[in-house]
Amino acid sequence: MNVLVAGGDGFVGRNVCAELVEQGHTVTSLSRSPDSSVLPDAVELISGDITNYDSIEGAFEAKDAIVNLTALPPLHQPRPGTFHDTVCIGGVMNAVHAAQEHGVARYIEMSSLGADPDSLIAYWRTQGLGDLVAQYSDLDWVILRPSFIFGEGSETFAFIKQYTTPYVTVLPAGGEKPSFQPIWVKDIAQIVADTIEEDRHVGQVYDLGGPEVLTFGEVARMLYRAEGKSIKIIPVPMRLVESALYAAEPLSIIPFGIDQARALEMTNITDHNDITDFGLEETDLMRIATYLSRR
Repeated sequence: MNVLVAGGDGFVGRNVCAELVEQGHTVTSLSRSPDSSVLPDAVELISGDITNYDSIEGAFEAKDAIVNLTALPPLHQPRPGTFHDTVCIGGVMNAVHAAQEHGVARYIEMSSLGADPDSLIAYWRTQGLGDLVAQYSDLDWVILRPSFIFGEGSETFAFIKQYTTPYVTVLPAGGEKPSFQPIWVKDIAQIVADTIEEDRHVGQVYDLGGPEVLTFGEVARMLYRAEGKSIKIIPVPMRLVESALYAAEPLSIIPFGIDQARALEMTNITDHNDITDFGLEETDLMRIATYLSRR
């Protein structure tokens, strides 16, 4: 199949593109500033901004499937001039419209676990609204909602290392929140490939998680342990963190706001892990400790 991957040279996208190439698909990566160095040579690169319909519309010509991976990081405030709604809602509207205009049959939307139009957090609220755009379309859509995805280039790993220090560090609620179900990026890539190839996935929304439930603090300890360092976590009450961030949020130099503080209080685990719909069991999936030991 001829597959277009929007956000194809990002953290998840480069793994998805590599998996699709390995499965024998013809793959095109669409991004604002294409980076050929992170993609297989067989992947065609096209420049376009998902928030600008005219810049992406031509990329959908003669494609059999579209995988939309575009989103803004949930753990950092968007850069000035960028907004969750323009990417997660407007971007989906543009991608769906272009797919319908060019007769693209299969549409895979990479959403996230916790996506909900009624969420108080912009990232999950706009993801939920974007999902509805895809669901109300005439396309053969599939929506994937993973918990946090880990691997080389993981935004969550980078966030933890940015806001913690080895040996002694301070974390809201002692790092006991949030709890999430990390899933390896290459496991996600295989699932994406399956949604393209199997018609039985059409019209389905899948909540996806890895083989274990971990807290922010536990992941931090694993990251430093992999470097041969220990970490002692000193707790700070969440209410103090929120009060400080309410005061600091108007300052653009601070990349962390009240939305991000709320995200650190979420429980991001599946009620039912839908990886079984892809012929997988949790024991088949990569654990963080195993991954870190192999780096």
